Amino acid sequence: MATNVILPALGMAQDTGKIVRWLKTEGEEVVKGEPVAEIETDKATVELEAPATGRLVNILAKEGVEVPVGHVIATILAADELPHSENSPALQPASDSHPADNGNSDSQTGAGSARSTSVLASPLAARIAAEHHLDLTEVKAVGRRISKADVLSHIQQQQAPTAEIQPRLLPASPKARRLANERNLKLKNIMGSGPGGAVLTADVLAATIPATPDIAGTGPEVEEQRPAVSTTWRIMAERTTQSWTTTPHFYLVREVNASRLIAWREHIQRRSSTRITYTDLLVKIVAASLRDHPRLNVSWQNGTIIQHHEIHIGLAVATQDGLVVPVIHHAGILTIQQIAQARAELAEKAQAGKLRLPDISNGTFTISNLGMYGVDAFNAVINTPQAAILAVGRIAERVVPVHGQPAVQPMMTLTLTCDHRATDGARAAQFLDGVATLIEEPLGLLG
Repeated sequence: MATNVILPALGMAQDTGKIVRWLKTEGEEVVKGEPVAEIETDKATVELEAPATGRLVNILAKEGVEVPVGHVIATILAADELPHSENSPALQPASDSHPADNGNSDSQTGAGSARSTSVLASPLAARIAAEHHLDLTEVKAVGRRISKADVLSHIQQQQAPTAEIQPRLLPASPKARRLANERNLKLKNIMGSGPGGAVLTADVLAATIPATPDIAGTGPEVEEQRPAVSTTWRIMAERTTQSWTTTPHFYLVREVNASRLIAWREHIQRRSSTRITYTDLLVKIVAASLRDHPRLNVSWQNGTIIQHHEIHIGLAVATQDGLVVPVIHHAGILTIQQIAQARAELAEKAQAGKLRLPDISNGTFTISNLGMYGVDAFNAVINTPQAAILAVGRIAERVVPVHGQPAVQPMMTLTLTCDHRATDGARAAQFLDGVATLIEEPLGLLG
């Protein structure tokens, strides 16, 4: 049976994805799990794997084009299967029925009418349904729970019968529609860059940027330079703006003596063939402090605090296309060498644009280290929905009191940014004190 290749939602804030390039061509044989395309999302460029084995046909999404999530972008035909007569169907949301159902979909068995009022749905699907005032019990699910694609398909079906008697609803992503409403903008006045002229979030943001007035008599007109903005950079700007404007940030600053941290790194480096960085040591230290102060290893979601029992440390990495945050999973149980190897691999993938979905998922805390750029201290923006992020400055010699006498010591400034909805100053201070204590006396990790 034919299997649709669907553009998945790879993040809570994602409405679209850009097809960077197809790794397989029309008519080429593919194997289930084999990468068939590279997709640029709000976090990184990831590879889309084939959902089945067969022949790739009906490639609907062109390279460089943004596609709404949940839409069919190609089809995989099983062995000896002939394509349907409509060889070039339009780009559209995935159908409620799926070849894998083998004739057992809700529409054929009547199970949809007997659906329980207790509905399983992904958080993103529930949010979109709430924005459109939909009853989730009326939405048919392809899998075990209602997904974003199911909700989008249901919305399209609802709009179709009324198209002749009502004004046509302008195509726009839910986030773009909401953002336009918040900024008192009319969608009809915004030029859409999505498929079929759909208005995307970036279009709404661009429409709010005031034009630079022309000033007469200031000399010859100079053409304005506008560097190309990648999807990763554009949505990074949107996500940080959302975090900054919706999350109550507060900051704690602590200066620590890094002399023993330096000695620790030199000692480990002499015994390891893997390059050890201060970031590697900080990952180990932060994970240990999170274990002792779990209230910082939480997320604020839907008005409640979610406690994470695993410690997954994200590292802010600057790339040419924008900031990405690959994650070192289970950092609390890894050795320094294992952390260093994982950090090096993730950094290489990030710079090459080869991060995969597991590489950027499930982070519970983030570290942003700008010490290598000569920065003394800075305030970082929280990587929501996480509760905190640690900003690390450079190690620099300063005159400080040692046993009551002035002395030159290597000092480091730490700035902890916290979400006041998820934690408070006392808890955050105890966590930061734990980090500072382990930096100044790393032997505490052995306790």
